[in-house]
Amino acid sequence: MIKKGCLMLYYLIARHLPASDSPYSLKAKSIRRFLCHHIFKYCGHAVNIEHGVFFGNGSEIEIGNYSGLGINAKLSGPLRIGNNVMMGPDVMIYTQNHNFDRLDIPMIQQGNTPPQPVIIEDNVWIGARAIILPGVRIETGAIIAAGAVVTKDIKSYTIVGGNPAKPIKNRKEMNT
Repeated sequence: MIKKGCLMLYYLIARHLPASDSPYSLKAKSIRRFLCHHIFKYCGHAVNIEHGVFFGNGSEIEIGNYSGLGINAKLSGPLRIGNNVMMGPDVMIYTQNHNFDRLDIPMIQQGNTPPQPVIIEDNVWIGARAIILPGVRIETGAIIAAGAVVTKDIKSYTIVGGNPAKPIKNRKEMNT
């Protein structure tokens, strides 16, 4: 009952409060954090849920300490976000896709694939308007460039960009 009430308050009021860094934020960051602690499967310490974030019912979302969901992010579960994850605005994370294997009926009538979890490990930076597709794992320390479309797993400390996202550099090699 508490979860449903918090979900209703989030979508009716908290989602529409100003961005966290706005001079007139009206404690929006604290309000959204409080509600998401009751909505998400797990919500860590000092999490920042920004203005306009959509996450469905949130029941299969886990987010670690000091991580944030960027302005107008759209995501669904099953989703696990580690600690210290930064996310720019308008990021989309999908865990389902449309079925399209049959040619005898329109795709719109074929339903969706089963959910495939997305896992984002610790210390990841996801740039503005990046899209992450179902079943992807982004390992520790990776950077996803703005506008990238991530279709495959990303190895630790790799910087990727483009559509589809491809490796650009490795952060470990930059520091040797």
